[in-house]
Amino acid sequence: MDVERTPLPGIGLQHVFTTERDRRIGVVSHRDGRRHLVIYRRDDPDSASEAVALTAEEANGLAELLGAARIVERLAELHRQVEGLVSEQIPITAGSPYDGRSLGDSRTRTRTGASIVAVVRDREVIASPRPDFVFRAGDVVVAVGTAEGTTAAASIFVGG
Repeated sequence: MDVERTPLPGIGLQHVFTTERDRRIGVVSHRDGRRHLVIYRRDDPDSASEAVALTAEEANGLAELLGAARIVERLAELHRQVEGLVSEQIPITAGSPYDGRSLGDSRTRTRTGASIVAVVRDREVIASPRPDFVFRAGDVVVAVGTAEGTTAAASIFVGG
Protein backbone atom coordinates (compact mmCIF):
# COMPACT_ATOMS: atom_id res chain seq x y z
CA MET A 1 0.00 0.00 0.00
CA ASP A 2 1.33 3.40 -0.95
CA VAL A 3 0.84 6.37 1.35
CA GLU A 4 1.01 9.76 -0.30
CA ARG A 5 2.65 12.42 1.87
CA THR A 6 1.81 15.96 0.84
CA PRO A 7 2.99 19.15 2.57
CA LEU A 8 0.13 21.64 2.97
CA PRO A 9 1.71 25.10 3.13
CA GLY A 10 0.49 27.06 6.13
CA ILE A 11 -1.51 24.07 7.38
CA GLY A 12 0.68 21.03 7.99
CA LEU A 13 0.95 17.63 6.38
CA GLN A 14 -1.47 15.27 4.65
CA HIS A 15 -1.11 11.48 4.45
CA VAL A 16 -3.50 9.66 2.10
CA PHE A 17 -3.91 6.06 0.94
CA THR A 18 -6.40 4.28 -1.30
CA THR A 19 -8.19 1.18 -0.03
CA GLU A 20 -8.77 -2.00 -2.04
CA ARG A 21 -12.34 -0.75 -2.63
CA ASP A 22 -10.95 2.43 -4.17
CA ARG A 23 -11.75 4.75 -1.23
CA ARG A 24 -9.25 7.47 -0.40
CA ILE A 25 -8.66 7.96 3.32
CA GLY A 26 -6.29 10.42 4.87
CA VAL A 27 -5.06 12.23 7.93
CA VAL A 28 -4.35 15.94 7.94
CA SER A 29 -1.88 16.86 10.67
CA HIS A 30 -2.07 20.57 11.40
CA ARG A 31 0.96 22.53 12.56
CA ASP A 32 -0.85 23.37 15.81
CA GLY A 33 -1.23 19.66 16.68
CA ARG A 34 -4.83 19.14 15.54
CA ARG A 35 -5.63 16.09 13.40
CA HIS A 36 -8.45 15.37 10.97
CA LEU A 37 -9.39 11.92 9.72
CA VAL A 38 -10.69 12.47 6.19
CA ILE A 39 -12.69 10.25 3.83
CA TYR A 40 -12.62 11.62 0.31
CA ARG A 41 -15.47 11.65 -2.19
CA ARG A 42 -15.55 8.92 -4.83
CA ASP A 43 -16.48 11.36 -7.61
CA ASP A 44 -13.86 13.96 -6.61
CA PRO A 45 -10.86 12.42 -4.84
CA ASP A 46 -9.62 15.85 -3.72
CA SER A 47 -12.84 16.74 -1.87
CA ALA A 48 -13.78 15.38 1.53
CA SER A 49 -17.08 13.60 1.95
CA GLU A 50 -16.42 13.36 5.70
CA ALA A 51 -13.84 14.88 8.03
CA VAL A 52 -13.60 14.09 11.71
CA ALA A 53 -11.62 16.40 13.99
CA LEU A 54 -9.60 14.45 16.56
CA THR A 55 -7.93 15.69 19.72
CA ALA A 56 -4.36 14.52 20.32
CA GLU A 57 -5.68 11.95 22.78
CA GLU A 58 -8.27 10.67 20.28
CA ALA A 59 -5.67 10.47 17.49
CA ASN A 60 -3.35 8.50 19.78
CA GLY A 61 -6.24 6.23 20.79
CA LEU A 62 -7.14 5.53 17.17
CA ALA A 63 -3.49 4.87 16.31
CA GLU A 64 -3.27 2.49 19.26
CA LEU A 65 -6.38 0.62 18.18
CA LEU A 66 -5.11 0.21 14.65
CA GLY A 67 -1.51 -0.54 15.65
CA ALA A 68 -2.37 -2.90 18.49
CA ALA A 69 -4.73 -4.83 16.25
CA ARG A 70 -1.95 -5.26 13.70
CA ILE A 71 0.50 -6.55 16.32
CA VAL A 72 -2.12 -9.01 17.59
CA GLU A 73 -2.72 -10.17 13.99
CA ARG A 74 1.00 -10.73 13.46
CA LEU A 75 1.35 -12.65 16.71
CA ALA A 76 -1.69 -14.78 15.83
CA GLU A 77 -0.14 -15.54 12.44
CA LEU A 78 3.12 -16.55 14.15
CA HIS A 79 1.16 -18.85 16.45
CA ARG A 80 -0.42 -20.53 13.44
CA GLN A 81 2.95 -20.90 11.70
CA VAL A 82 5.00 -22.12 14.63
CA GLU A 83 3.48 -24.78 16.83
CA GLY A 84 4.40 -24.32 20.48
CA LEU A 85 4.98 -20.57 20.19
CA VAL A 86 2.98 -18.50 22.67
CA SER A 87 2.85 -14.87 23.71
CA GLU A 88 2.23 -13.43 27.12
CA GLN A 89 1.35 -9.91 28.23
CA ILE A 90 3.13 -9.15 31.48
CA PRO A 91 2.24 -6.01 33.45
CA ILE A 92 4.98 -4.08 35.25
CA THR A 93 3.34 -3.13 38.51
CA ALA A 94 4.42 -0.63 41.14
CA GLY A 95 6.84 -2.54 43.31
CA SER A 96 8.05 -4.78 40.48
CA PRO A 97 11.80 -5.31 40.74
CA TYR A 98 12.02 -3.98 37.16
CA ASP A 99 10.10 -0.72 37.68
CA GLY A 100 12.89 1.75 36.81
CA ARG A 101 15.32 -0.88 35.48
CA SER A 102 16.33 -1.71 31.94
CA LEU A 103 15.42 -4.64 29.72
CA GLY A 104 19.10 -5.58 29.60
CA ASP A 105 19.17 -5.86 33.40
CA SER A 106 16.48 -8.55 33.23
CA ARG A 107 18.53 -10.84 30.94
CA THR A 108 15.16 -12.35 30.01
CA ARG A 109 16.28 -13.93 26.74
CA THR A 110 19.35 -15.54 28.34
CA ARG A 111 17.49 -16.73 31.42
CA THR A 112 14.27 -17.97 29.76
CA GLY A 113 14.68 -18.23 25.99
CA ALA A 114 11.64 -15.93 25.60
CA SER A 115 11.94 -12.72 23.58
CA ILE A 116 10.51 -9.36 24.55
CA VAL A 117 8.94 -8.21 21.28
CA ALA A 118 7.09 -5.09 22.46
CA VAL A 119 6.15 -2.92 25.40
CA VAL A 120 2.86 -1.05 25.61
CA ARG A 121 3.20 2.24 27.48
CA ASP A 122 0.51 4.90 27.77
CA ARG A 123 -1.33 3.59 24.69
CA GLU A 124 1.89 3.54 22.65
CA VAL A 125 3.38 0.32 21.32
CA ILE A 126 7.17 0.23 21.50
CA ALA A 127 8.18 -2.60 19.18
CA SER A 128 11.49 -4.40 19.66
CA PRO A 129 12.68 -2.43 22.70
CA ARG A 130 16.46 -2.05 22.99
CA PRO A 131 18.41 -3.42 25.97
CA ASP A 132 18.68 0.11 27.43
CA PHE A 133 14.86 0.50 27.46
CA VAL A 134 13.81 1.34 31.04
CA PHE A 135 10.54 -0.12 32.34
CA ARG A 136 7.99 1.91 34.30
CA ALA A 137 5.04 0.83 36.41
CA GLY A 138 2.03 0.54 34.11
CA ASP A 139 4.01 -0.86 31.18
CA VAL A 140 2.81 -4.12 29.63
CA VAL A 141 5.59 -6.35 28.33
CA VAL A 142 4.82 -8.66 25.39
CA ALA A 143 6.96 -11.81 25.54
CA VAL A 144 7.05 -14.53 22.87
CA GLY A 145 8.49 -18.01 23.26
CA THR A 146 7.55 -21.40 24.60
CA ALA A 147 4.91 -21.64 27.32
CA GLU A 148 7.65 -22.41 29.84
CA GLY A 149 9.80 -19.51 28.64
CA THR A 150 7.04 -16.90 28.78
CA THR A 151 5.93 -18.13 32.21
CA ALA A 152 9.53 -17.80 33.42
CA ALA A 153 9.72 -14.30 31.90
CA ALA A 154 6.57 -13.31 33.80
CA SER A 155 8.17 -14.59 37.01
CA ILE A 156 11.22 -12.41 36.41
CA PHE A 157 9.16 -9.23 36.04
CA VAL A 158 6.99 -10.08 39.03
CA GLY A 159 9.55 -11.35 41.47
CA GLY A 160 13.01 -10.80 40.04
